[in-house]
Amino acid sequence: MRRTRIALLAAVSALLAVSAASGTAAAAEEGDVVVFRTELSPLTVYHDPQGCQKLPLDAHVLTNRTDKPVTVYADPFCLTPGLVVQPGYGSHVAPGSGSFSA
Repeated sequence: MRRTRIALLAAVSALLAVSAASGTAAAAEEGDVVVFRTELSPLTVYHDPQGCQKLPLDAHVLTNRTDKPVTVYADPFCLTPGLVVQPGYGSHVAPGSGSFSA
């Protein structure tokens, strides 16, 4: 009887841990990714970005104001190896045909 209770408690604990982890992974990013282009252009702001986003052709600096890391790529399809920008940090980006994923 005691072994049954222990096994049942272990199964319930494992189920709760898996449910909590999957809920956290599915949570949407919150915050903005801000891209500086030139002194003559307004900032480009991506609110709560998800998936691959193409950067403007004249993009110069990307700032990650989300709560998750953002990856910057040199191609417009998020296929090349990328640079990870942590929340609260920024990075220069190559002008032309870059992208980022959130």
